[in-house]
Amino acid sequence: MYDILVNSLNYEEWPRGVQYGTQLAVLMDASVTGAYVYPSPLYATPSFSTPELIEAVLETARTLEASALAAERPFVSWASSMGIEHAAWVVGQGILSDALVQIACWHDLLVLERDPLRTWASPSDLAALILAVGLPCIVVPPQPVKAVALTRVAIAWNGSPEAIRAVHSALPLLQRANEVLLLRGAPKEAFQEVSWKPPFDIDAYLQRHGIRARSQDLLTNEHTAGEALLEQADRFHADLLVMGAYGRTRFSEWALGGATRHVLWHARLPVLFRH
Repeated sequence: MYDILVNSLNYEEWPRGVQYGTQLAVLMDASVTGAYVYPSPLYATPSFSTPELIEAVLETARTLEASALAAERPFVSWASSMGIEHAAWVVGQGILSDALVQIACWHDLLVLERDPLRTWASPSDLAALILAVGLPCIVVPPQPVKAVALTRVAIAWNGSPEAIRAVHSALPLLQRANEVLLLRGAPKEAFQEVSWKPPFDIDAYLQRHGIRARSQDLLTNEHTAGEALLEQADRFHADLLVMGAYGRTRFSEWALGGATRHVLWHARLPVLFRH
């Protein structure tokens, strides 16, 4: 992970997600890009407006853009003081999820802040971005994260393609951990209509990459899996939880698996999701 993208919900101060992503970049010796996105003034303009009202809306957008662009120097200076060698600041206008999907194309990891009161109205809104962005995404909880560390990392494992991709994406983070806990849930068929002999062995895969994980069976059902994952991660004192984000499109809406939805909206620790 060499290029970390952090979505900033503010340009006057650096919120939790920005602070976590920047500290993680320091830990990983990575670059960091702060991205602030504001909506197009077209969305704020009523259908029937006077020329004066339209001009007022446009002027407000111009002022906001200028203020956001002016935050580049403070952000780069702050990141540099943290130990970041390469930092950048970008400002986008448009729909937040669309903008982040575009800029994510030239990054390795996206850090998001779960902000249910302002930005994300529901788990589905945040999940739609995670499922569409094509990157591993770390979601930072509303609660303060005491320190950015990778001492203990937990993995939610069920053998699904999403879980495999999540582990693969998280390898640089897992390799820095002192302890890794593999929370084994009910297995899912990884690849339908294809059988592999021997089947994929997660323990051998991790060991091949220098990671020795201890396993713990997660005795739960589909409806309580998310709650059980968070409970065991908390008992393990995990600094990070890694899990696959299971979802599918249905009539252009995102339908999440129950465990993904619960963890996404209730986790009190940072979670790396990968679809």
